[in-house]
Amino acid sequence: MKSDCWYEFLLGAPPPANPARDTTSISQRTTCQGRAVVATSRERASARSTVCRLEIVRLTEPDPLRPAEKAIDWPGASDAALIFIGRIRTPWLARSECPRRGRLDGPICRIEVDALWAEALLGIGAGSRLEIFYWLHRSRRDVVLQRRRDDGAPRGTFSLRSPLRPNPIGTSIVLVEQFEGTTLLVRGLDCLDGTPLIDIKPERAQV
Repeated sequence: MKSDCWYEFLLGAPPPANPARDTTSISQRTTCQGRAVVATSRERASARSTVCRLEIVRLTEPDPLRPAEKAIDWPGASDAALIFIGRIRTPWLARSECPRRGRLDGPICRIEVDALWAEALLGIGAGSRLEIFYWLHRSRRDVVLQRRRDDGAPRGTFSLRSPLRPNPIGTSIVLVEQFEGTTLLVRGLDCLDGTPLIDIKPERAQV
């Protein structure tokens, strides 16, 4: 079976500049930090379903900073862990394609919740308005000063709604159009295809 080079790391730890290949078994690799690995698609599927503090992403270079932007040295420590409860499927493959904000009349997107959490969906149906929380896995986490495309003045990360932030959590209000098993067909998302799902809550107005 063909293998691809994937990088696995504890949430909160960015990849090293020049990771080395590791051919240890997947059970051994789940305790490692800061290594590039060779994994088959079956191993990757197994790792995704394992409740652990790992996220598996393709090796990518961080986006370059714009003029006047500033990044810090990443502290490398992790204070908490997340469990991704599913994946989000959208039409957008690049961040430049994503809308700035989701619209309830936008395209249909799929929220695929892992079967483990099926019973947690009880009470949700067509017409439900939900707040969706997701992990912006392609975002830099070390940027403290940012500059908007249409504004040359740098601003602090915490004064912006940019996806580049220490803990890149995104949120959108969506309208459920259809509910199939553990898959929600919704409108209102604004994230990349394959974005990890963190949590689902009813919209505040519906509580």
